[in-house]
Amino acid sequence: WERGEPEEAVAQFDAALRTDSGHHASLAGKARALVALGRTDEALAAYQSVLAKLPRPLYALELGELYESLGLDGDARSQYAELEKLLARSKAAGVDESVLRARYESEHGDPAVAVELLRAQWKKQHRGAAVADALGWALHRAGQSEEGLTYARRAVDTGVRNASYAYHLGVIERQLGEHGAARRHLDEALRTNPAFSPLDAPKAREALDALGEPPPGGPGA
Repeated sequence: WERGEPEEAVAQFDAALRTDSGHHASLAGKARALVALGRTDEALAAYQSVLAKLPRPLYALELGELYESLGLDGDARSQYAELEKLLARSKAAGVDESVLRARYESEHGDPAVAVELLRAQWKKQHRGAAVADALGWALHRAGQSEEGLTYARRAVDTGVRNASYAYHLGVIERQLGEHGAARRHLDEALRTNPAFSPLDAPKAREALDALGEPPPGGPGA
């Protein structure tokens, strides 16, 4: 799925589920691939099934964003409320879901809270690509795009091929007027996985279309 090959991903997850029908990670992975294929009714059923058996915050966030992408705002709000309960339970159990909580706050809550959470992670030397990407995006969403650019670049420069990382970097670059770089990274996001997110993939296409073709002076103009 992450390579932009959802049909193959569905086949692989189906094979895993035939071996172990209770393998929840495979069911969640299948749900993501079904979203990419536009088979949203099946994806909704898969997410609902896995959450009934294994209520993980990540799956709750993904289902909420799927509802939102379909215009089912009431269902999305209910799912995000459930996500907040799951995050509270995780915290009470001593499970650190700071990065996921920050992802949620950046997009659907308070980006300033996300920045605070992620700066704390950074100070703890948790400085991998996922934290760098999340911090860069949170800073952008909080109105601090210039600082966010440093972290977003760091995430992409790790060499991890992740469409969301490239998308976030491209959006920040566009905000800062770096249109050539923005085109490259938005295009990279969609080439890596054309359906990387039910919410963000359409936004990536819109942003790329709005940027248009590079001017005659060259792609960096």
